[in-house]
Amino acid sequence: MPPSQGSAHPLRLLGVYAVLLAVIYALVFFAGDHSPTPKLGIDLQGGTRVTLTARTPDGSKPSQDSLRRAQTIIENRVNGLGVSGSEVVIDGDNLVITVPGDDGGQAKALATTAKLYIRPVLSAVPAVGGKASAQTPGTAGTATPGTVPDTTQLNPDGTVPTQPAPTTESAPTTESAPAAESTPQPRVFPAQAPTSPPAPPGGLTPQEQAKKEIADAKATRQSTDATVQQAAMAAMDCNKADPLAGNDDPNLPLVTCSTDGKEILLLDKSRIDGQEIKDATSGLNQQQARHEVNLEFKSGGSDAWAALTGEYINKRVAFVLDSKVVSAPVVQSGPQQGGRTTISGSFTAATAKELANTLKYGSLPLSFQTSEAETVSATLGLSSLRAGLLAGAIGLAVVLLYCLLYYRMLGFLAGFSLIASGVAVYGIIVLLGRWIGFTLDLAGIAGLIIGIGLTADSFVVFFERIKDEMREGRSFRSAVPRGWQRAQRTNLSGKTVSLIASVVLYILAAGQVKGFAFTLGITTVLDVIVLYLVTAPLMMLASRSSFWAKPSVNGLGAIQEVARERRAGEALVKETAR
Repeated sequence: MPPSQGSAHPLRLLGVYAVLLAVIYALVFFAGDHSPTPKLGIDLQGGTRVTLTARTPDGSKPSQDSLRRAQTIIENRVNGLGVSGSEVVIDGDNLVITVPGDDGGQAKALATTAKLYIRPVLSAVPAVGGKASAQTPGTAGTATPGTVPDTTQLNPDGTVPTQPAPTTESAPTTESAPAAESTPQPRVFPAQAPTSPPAPPGGLTPQEQAKKEIADAKATRQSTDATVQQAAMAAMDCNKADPLAGNDDPNLPLVTCSTDGKEILLLDKSRIDGQEIKDATSGLNQQQARHEVNLEFKSGGSDAWAALTGEYINKRVAFVLDSKVVSAPVVQSGPQQGGRTTISGSFTAATAKELANTLKYGSLPLSFQTSEAETVSATLGLSSLRAGLLAGAIGLAVVLLYCLLYYRMLGFLAGFSLIASGVAVYGIIVLLGRWIGFTLDLAGIAGLIIGIGLTADSFVVFFERIKDEMREGRSFRSAVPRGWQRAQRTNLSGKTVSLIASVVLYILAAGQVKGFAFTLGITTVLDVIVLYLVTAPLMMLASRSSFWAKPSVNGLGAIQEVARERRAGEALVKETAR
């Protein structure tokens, strides 16, 4: 509580608030990206809207329960990435993701099905222009032993081995060698590539067409026949959309591409399911200067990982995410215990974080394909912003004018307090945008305007309590601290109710209503701080000034006249009683 007359000087409280403002704006200008502007939401800066169409393995209509679970998982991924201001809504049988900015790649990445399998590599050939190139027979199925010392993690081998065949033949093997070791490696000849399957006949529904595409892809790319596998590798086009994305059978071999489209690989059946992942994080390997995704397996996955790495020393194993090979490193030591491993590849900090976040929050119950992507214009939002700010400025000006007319010079103290509150709110919004990705949208701006308006209500309560004290016959100097004692209880009660309403609304609401509740809560808390550190000290200083004590200045002359008349009346009653 501000000091009463005779205690510490109110300038100390004003100094505390000045220091707080200095700290806030020091962080604004000298920390982070140094941009003194808040992050704007989709309705103000525009964004990208991506419509995702669900594809079930049997081509049936997705259930609403599976769509809701997919929506929840994607929202968790959004929170994990810090993509503030994004929206994930169900539209019929589709999911619609909207993210701020003009890059739709992030929205598409959020919809990754995240079905991860770890499969041994049986054969691999480079892809030229998205298709398989001719290979020297017998060199596609083995990986060159690395020269890196033994380690407890996987080291990436992002390219196909270039050493001559005699070197690869000397690679050590174990008794439980993969199936590809017991059969001749398939030769890939482009001339033998079968033609693409014919287009589906007319009259098929989208669900039936999707079902046929998945069935055709499984018949060729997941065949157990070596000849069919050879033909599938020759016909594989890494530049086309994959109908098997998230729909491949883990119990069958798989012909697929690497995520960068530079390799076509024949993989054995899955040995470890991504459901065995306990945790996934991303980080920078300081020694090798590369971004990696660190996986921790559950107990069952840990045992399977130890067995797999013991079996495939100096051979490649592939991490397959949604039917695409994310990484296919060489196992350079084994068996590896502890249930931890690392996925390495051509990752940036952002892509490594996205993959770790995707694996951490689990696989979607459905696979999706992008059916529509569009840019959301901010023109309408900016027009609404200008109209809203104009309305807020007019309303604030009217409030200040009323305060000046009714409270005279005390209205200037209210205006100064409002400015102090607004400056602090702006800096805090900028910092929250950097630290937690908070984005300011139209609903949030409405919450700010209402919150600052509630701050003006606090001044009115304070001023009226001062007038009540002066009606009792006290001077302006003594009425201010006593009025503050009474006003602060009323103000704290009102702010507590407002804060509780904001918290409840934030917890129960969704979408932009959360932004409204968040900004309203911030301004409510800051209102209390401004009352204690700015408004009350200013009034204490004014009460000690002979200038502010003049009735013509503070507008309290009529109240003082009422007090004098009351005292005169009381004196007359006492004299009459005698």
